[in-house]
Amino acid sequence: MATILAVDVGGTQIRVAAYQNGSAEPTNINKVATRGEGSVSDRILATIRKTWPIAGNVDKIVIALPGPLDPAQGIIFSAPNLPEWKNYAIGPEIEQVFGVRTLIGNDANLAALGEWKYGSGIGHNDLAYFTVSTGIGSGIISGGNLIVGRYGLAGEIGHILLEPNGPPCSCGQRGHVESFCSGLSIVKFAKQQISHGRKSSLANLADFSAKDLSQAAQQGDALSREAVERAGRYLGYAMVSVVHTFNPSILIFGGGVSQNGDLLFDPIRETLQDQVMDPTYIKDLIITSASLGDNAGLMGAHALGLLPDQ
Repeated sequence: MATILAVDVGGTQIRVAAYQNGSAEPTNINKVATRGEGSVSDRILATIRKTWPIAGNVDKIVIALPGPLDPAQGIIFSAPNLPEWKNYAIGPEIEQVFGVRTLIGNDANLAALGEWKYGSGIGHNDLAYFTVSTGIGSGIISGGNLIVGRYGLAGEIGHILLEPNGPPCSCGQRGHVESFCSGLSIVKFAKQQISHGRKSSLANLADFSAKDLSQAAQQGDALSREAVERAGRYLGYAMVSVVHTFNPSILIFGGGVSQNGDLLFDPIRETLQDQVMDPTYIKDLIITSASLGDNAGLMGAHALGLLPDQ
């Protein structure tokens, strides 16, 4: 049986799944910590070998990777939490080891592909996907095609510039969407407000996370709700650019911050209503949560492997 091996390389975990005969259900799945004995590359190779089917051919290996990369050349330029990966030709290396065609893709782009084929984006050929977590990743499907750009770097909506002199972003620049709307940025805003004397139930904690803040917001803490709504408003500014540029029929949000639901989504909707150049841009526009969860990268890698001429 023909098999696609899908690999999802995260900051904490490497997962490999075997998909046979076009099925969306894996016949075998293995995972290992990203860090441990041996190099990260060695651990990827070992997990692929462990997942390799006893019987049947492997047609393709498809790898979802964090960070900017060139899918045509199989090169990852850099990766968060993996500083040793600089201009690393991971695709050609794995292809040489296993003798199987190997494709790579940015993890957020592939998550968008997964949600389109198997998740919340089914039935939509024009969509934008966002994972709002520690950082912000995104991917765009336009006319049924994944937008990757000249060097595979397209779709980084989290790094749209909102304020040139705004807060520092994880990428080293300032004022990007991520610097206002990521989980870390939301927590940073709340901590700054508390340091200025604002009242909050979070002030009783020695430290707190974005998950703590979300729970406090759901329980009615005013500052926590303000922090989430502020992030939603800034996301809304970015979404104005997204709908004007790509005219999607659906915006899909994943990641921990998106679990705030309408507390985050309502300011996005309000900002879009106030700022679009014509109401047709948001006519019947759906704003919803992602449905694949942690499987989005694997499912997207599988979906990429099934595309023609891939």
